Amino acid sequence: MTTSTTSEPSAAVPLLDLQALVAAVRRRRRLWCSLALLGLLVGAAVAVLLPPPPTAVTKVLVAHKEDQPNDTGTLMRTDVAVLGTSRIAEKALRSLNSPEKPADFMEDYLGTGLTNNLLQIDVTGDSDAEAVARAKALADAFIADHVKRMREAAKAEAKALTDQRDRMRDELAQVNKAIGGRSPDRDPEASASSESLFARRAELTSRIADYGQRAEEAHLGTPRVIAGTQIVDAPRAVRHSLPKAVATDGAIGLVLGLVLGLALAAVGAVVADRPVLRRDIAANLGASVIAELPRRSGGRWQRRRTRAAHERLTTTLARTVRGSAEPVSLLELGCARSTSVLATDLTRALGAEGPAVGAGSVAPGTAWTDLRYLGTRTVLVVRAGHGSAAWLHTVARQLADQCIPVLGVVLIDPDPRDRTDGTLWDGLHIALRGQSERLTRLNGTGRHRSERLSMPAARVPDNDEEVR
Repeated sequence: MTTSTTSEPSAAVPLLDLQALVAAVRRRRRLWCSLALLGLLVGAAVAVLLPPPPTAVTKVLVAHKEDQPNDTGTLMRTDVAVLGTSRIAEKALRSLNSPEKPADFMEDYLGTGLTNNLLQIDVTGDSDAEAVARAKALADAFIADHVKRMREAAKAEAKALTDQRDRMRDELAQVNKAIGGRSPDRDPEASASSESLFARRAELTSRIADYGQRAEEAHLGTPRVIAGTQIVDAPRAVRHSLPKAVATDGAIGLVLGLVLGLALAAVGAVVADRPVLRRDIAANLGASVIAELPRRSGGRWQRRRTRAAHERLTTTLARTVRGSAEPVSLLELGCARSTSVLATDLTRALGAEGPAVGAGSVAPGTAWTDLRYLGTRTVLVVRAGHGSAAWLHTVARQLADQCIPVLGVVLIDPDPRDRTDGTLWDGLHIALRGQSERLTRLNGTGRHRSERLSMPAARVPDNDEEVR
């Protein structure tokens, strides 16, 4: 009679596990720390090897006839655009007696509107003196051009107002002539026409006075604009501090390198899909994490803790091997040296009369059919973040096909901040004690093969990474 097991639908897996992503990025701290340090060094080197050219700065107060308190900066943006024209550059170069082309000179200075009426001009040169002279020439050229434009605008406006006033004066003369040529009579139509002429004369007189006043104001406004437009901050050379430049550029390079490193580490972690957390490793291998061995690094206290953990693991595995009715093997993935040391210590702990412990590998290229000669039961020694999820699935399925129960997983170099649970509770066959009891009951019954095959094995996606 054949029995089948029905697995419950698994919980929905999130599209992006942030906890696993953070752990993977943290494990690649050498990458982003190296890039951050490289950015710091490059930024400092740029500040030392490529210092900024000599620069001068000046500030010009610009008065406008159309100045309003609620101006949004349109007038100042116009002034900045005018400063960047070839006309201003040509006038400044002419005053400097420089043969440089205006198009080339325009690339060496920059105008910035600080307020609605304050313009800052930054100019570079071959030396501080040249930069100061350029800034002075530019400011003078801009002020002269601005004053000229304001005068021409006021002159044109005043002329238009004066011409309009003169035309109205001519019309007023005609109206006065028409009024003087009329004879006094009692004709109602003539009386109405006379009243119309008098009203027109009053209107023309008022408008003539208004145009005259506006023309006068146009002439009077120009001196105020001329007097208000001036240099308020004399051109001066900008002093550059090398230590400050090194610190600033180094900090910018550090931030950019750190951001780039974190981005590369995150993208690499997502693309590689190498489980780091004990929860993910246990789920992909279909076996619980029974012990962990941190990487031997740090100070004396850290090495002492690592040594103590190694001794505890050796004692636990020795007890498991002695109580096992079948040979046990140690299969490594990404930690051959740690596995060989563990196998040596385990053999030493078992003594000369103890059962032998075979050590092998489940890395790509493994001869899967030879693993049973190392032991019909195994303990996987896996380095966190070494194997991809697809390869862990492959290892679990190949061991299941060879009827080699996995007693547990020893995790090498785990994430120190990992707080996930590496124990699986999907059934009795998952736990270390459950496997021992189950296999002991099945020994000699002839059903070992069928019961082993009925266990749910890790499913492997059919892709090119699968190794048969």
